Order: sequence, then structure tokens, then C-alpha cells
Amino acid sequence: MATWPKTLDQAGITDPALRRDYSEQRQLVAHYARAEYTAVRLLLPAPLVPDIIAATAFMHHSDDLIDQGPVDERIAALADWESRVHAALKSGEADEPVLRTLLDTLARRPQLRQYVEDFLAGAPLEVRTTGFASERDFQHYVDGYSLPAFLLIACLLGDGAPTAPYVAGCRTFIEASQRLDFLNDLAEDLAAGRLGLPEELLTRHGLTGSGLTGSGLTGSGSTGKNSTAVDGFRALLGEQARQIRAGLVASYGLVDLVPAHNRPFVRALITIQGLTLRAAARKGTALLHGSARPQLAAALRVLVREYAAARRGRGTGPVAGGTAPRADEKA
Repeated sequence: MATWPKTLDQAGITDPALRRDYSEQRQLVAHYARAEYTAVRLLLPAPLVPDIIAATAFMHHSDDLIDQGPVDERIAALADWESRVHAALKSGEADEPVLRTLLDTLARRPQLRQYVEDFLAGAPLEVRTTGFASERDFQHYVDGYSLPAFLLIACLLGDGAPTAPYVAGCRTFIEASQRLDFLNDLAEDLAAGRLGLPEELLTRHGLTGSGLTGSGLTGSGSTGKNSTAVDGFRALLGEQARQIRAGLVASYGLVDLVPAHNRPFVRALITIQGLTLRAAARKGTALLHGSARPQLAAALRVLVREYAAARRGRGTGPVAGGTAPRADEKA
């Protein structure tokens, strides 16, 4: 792995002020997304790393602006931010490090511009969404916000503008990933008055959103109505786990749609999501008290194996070349 100064050199970023801006974004991303940052630094070619960091920093900065507070205030903050971003895109100049690095990345990766626009266009949906009545509503959210957000980074992993098959593969992955996030973040979301599980899914398993917040659901030794609710949640968890697992398995098709030097990163991204799914399934009803995390040793095995593959310059898919996920690491 190249040092950070050499990474900037290999990316062709020589201007001292820009190097400071990228270094600031790097520190921010490393702080709030340590695992993802580590995977980027270990597994992606040095010339691509600053661009991935710039896109990630922009996404998180935008998300932070609309993450908390009354809806009207968040919509106003989003409108102001969108105006500043569009002004920067039009003029090619900006007075904020997060936008200066974005503009510099756009000069090298012009395919990113469309996904910046798509992401901003979908952000109001994120602000206004507090839950889903149906699976159809969830799918609308994935199309309108989750996919554009993921494509901010994913569009940089291919050669030039993403192809239709590549976008479809990204859609498969982000649907599974978003479904997993909502399942794994149940406790946090319920405390904030938000629920990512469609109401029709809860109804099918005899549950309600308000019922999930009751302390009795996860109580031990319960019978009657509470026992039925526990059984219903376990059935819901099993159904969601199967759906997520199928999506993650299908997502390995993305590996063959990116250049060989980016395949270890994509493979690791999908495999670690599988580890998170396994941890969530094992946690069961305790998900209502906190999120699950993948076993550290298993995640490290994935990173070490893919780092070795990246060093060898392998571009194999998820089965060939000895780089498939181990049986105990699959979703």
C-alpha cells in the first residue's frame, strides 16, 4: 500500500492546496467510515483512492445535512446545499474543501457528474421517508435514493460511464445492502421514529411497528401473545435473511464487470456484507436492542485474502483463482 503522499502523487494531485483538501477529506472519511476506508486503502489502486474518498466525503457531507431535525429545516438545508453544489459545478470553483475535491475528481472522472445530479435529485426522498407501507414503496426508495448514492462511488470502479448491466448489478447489490441496513438498524431507527421494514411485511408476520418497541417482545420465558410476537419476528428475520442472501449471492456478478485491479475491493465489499447478515441472523430478537457486527477475525481474513489477490494483480471472479469466500464467510 502506497503512503498517502505517494497516493496523491500517483493520482496526479500535485497542487499543495488541493493536497491539503484531499488530506482533510481523507481524515473525515477515516473517522466516520473506518472499515470502508481501510478497504479502499488496501484494495484499490492508488490513483483511484483520492477520487473514491472525494465522492464518499461528498455523499456523507450531504447526508449529514439532512439527517437530523424537523423536515422543513432539512429540506431548506438541502435546497441551500444543492444550490451551492450546482454553482460549483457550473463555475468550476468552490470555497469548501469537500466541493473542491469533488470538482477535481470530476475533471478526471467525468462520469461522476450525472450521479452527483441524480443523488441530489433523490435526496428529498430520504428526508421525507419515515417508513414504507409496502414493498413497492421500499423499491421506490432504493431506486430514488439508495442506488444514486451507491453509484457515486460505484461509477468510479468501472472504465468510463457505467453500462446498463453494471447499473443493474449495482441495483441488485444495493437493494440487498439497504434491506440489510434497515434490518440491522432496527433499534436505532425505532428510537428515532423511523422504520425501514414495510408495514405489509410486519402485518404478514402478525407484528406492528409499535409492538416492536415494546420490551416484552424480547423477554424470555414468555407465552401467549408475546410468544406469538417473538415467533413472528423470528419468521420475519428468516424471510428477510433469505432475501438478502439471494441478493448478495447474485451481486458477485459485479466482480466480472469491473477492471481486474478493482475486483478484490468489490469482492470484499459483498463478502463483508454477507458476514454482517450472518451476525444479524444470529442476533435474532436482540436486534431490537442494537445492531450486529461481523466477527472481526472473519472480516480481517477477507481483507487479508483480497489484499494478497490485489498484490498479485489477480482479476478472478468469486469462484476461480482460489479467491472465493470461505464457507464460513458466506452470507
